[in-house]
Amino acid sequence: MNSPPTPADSPVELSRRNGAKSGKLHESVIGYALFGCAIISVVTTLAIMFVLLNDSVFNFTGEKAFFQQVSVTQFFGDTKWTPDAPEPRFGIWPLINGTFLVSLIACCTGVPLGLGAAIYLSEYAGPRERHVLKPILELLAGVPTVVYGYFGLIFITPYVLKPVFEYVLGMEVNIYNVASGGIVVGIMIIPMVASLSEDVLRSVPRSLRDAAYALGGTELDVSVGVVVPAAFSGILASILLALARAIGETMAVTIACGSMRQIGLNPLDSMQTMTGYIVDASFGEDDAGGLVFKSVFAVALTLFVITLTINIISQAILRRYREVYE
Repeated sequence: MNSPPTPADSPVELSRRNGAKSGKLHESVIGYALFGCAIISVVTTLAIMFVLLNDSVFNFTGEKAFFQQVSVTQFFGDTKWTPDAPEPRFGIWPLINGTFLVSLIACCTGVPLGLGAAIYLSEYAGPRERHVLKPILELLAGVPTVVYGYFGLIFITPYVLKPVFEYVLGMEVNIYNVASGGIVVGIMIIPMVASLSEDVLRSVPRSLRDAAYALGGTELDVSVGVVVPAAFSGILASILLALARAIGETMAVTIACGSMRQIGLNPLDSMQTMTGYIVDASFGEDDAGGLVFKSVFAVALTLFVITLTINIISQAILRRYREVYE
């Protein structure tokens, strides 16, 4: 038997209407709050771009910006970076060389370890092991970068690099060197590679694993031959993001790598990265309106463009090679 209709002005109907209005109000407030968060992110990015462009490309105060005094041809065509010399030269390549050499060593150190940890956590570890090991692995991301820098300077160089290269191979190891900086930055990116890669590996459908096991594959065959190729796009994107993280690292490489501005491929030498130069020049005694200080913005703009390009490439790879499973 159907209940009689509720009158429009009854307490039950009024309460229902008030509840619906309150729910819509809450939804609107949450929507506007989330929209505000998105706007703040966009405004912050635009503000960063404005700060980088100011004093490097143009200057609203009427002063000459860096690229109005140093040509782009000299900036990218010269191979000497001597801003404090009587006749200063601003060739960015020594700083780019140090940055990418550190990043290459970091990737060679952190990517295999991070990917191996991700494969173990995804394919081999049980729930209890994963519950214990993953938080411990992610603790590496919470260590201050200054600590990593001194770890490379005080431990990696004298107790790892010198015994191998200097005492065994007879090669001179500088106290400040690219290798120690690259190793500690590689340790820093392990949690990023491991976490992102594990999420991608665990998203591979169980049916692919079961089919490989049904064909007689071992656990290693399934992990390396089926799961990793299926998640290749996500793994590659995580590696590129880790590379961008390594390129943008500041304090660890400033402490461990030194400040020699030179072009070379010897990781046992001291070299300066772009971020290291930004720290040195920012805390120096140069005039805030001088050319040396303005060069900080030019170097930072170059670094921003490099990391932005890497992020765009990683997103393009994700879209191009993404595997969609039903």
